[in-house]
Amino acid sequence: MATISGTHDFIRYNAVARLFHAGIAALVLFNILTGILGEAIEDIWQPFPAHKATGILILFLSLARLGWRFTWTMPAWPATMGKLQQNVARLTHGALYVLMIVVPLTGWIFSSAGKYPLSIYGLFDWPKLPVAKGSALAEAAHEGHEVLGFLMAGLVILHIAAALHHHFVIKDNVLRRML
Repeated sequence: MATISGTHDFIRYNAVARLFHAGIAALVLFNILTGILGEAIEDIWQPFPAHKATGILILFLSLARLGWRFTWTMPAWPATMGKLQQNVARLTHGALYVLMIVVPLTGWIFSSAGKYPLSIYGLFDWPKLPVAKGSALAEAAHEGHEVLGFLMAGLVILHIAAALHHHFVIKDNVLRRML
């Protein structure tokens, strides 16, 4: 893939990609926070219905984003990024795409085994998958959801830190490509 030279010359992601990125990022951050703090704040607000509805939204927006991603070519990497950095970025982005699908899917699976409906922001109930309460699948999905959720939180922190490092230290427009 070609690289961009110079500090002022850069090509942005297209508007649809930037909109997907901003929207899904906000939803993922909301779900990471409600997933981690959910039980601690249940006395003042019941976060899990919104957490579940947002997870379903993340799942389908991520599938749409992935479909969109295959319809265009992403901007070239800046010349400041070596092959190792490009490969780490590709691996991180790939892992985030996988987690944006698998984490909500595992949540849907184990929530389907629960007694509460999967309400989409009080507008309608989302269909449950045929998963029995206490089944090995429900338990594995619950455990996987938690472990992969923490992995996703770590990758999001890494992703944000790398973008800020590129913007403030390297000053190579990596962050500006997505804004």
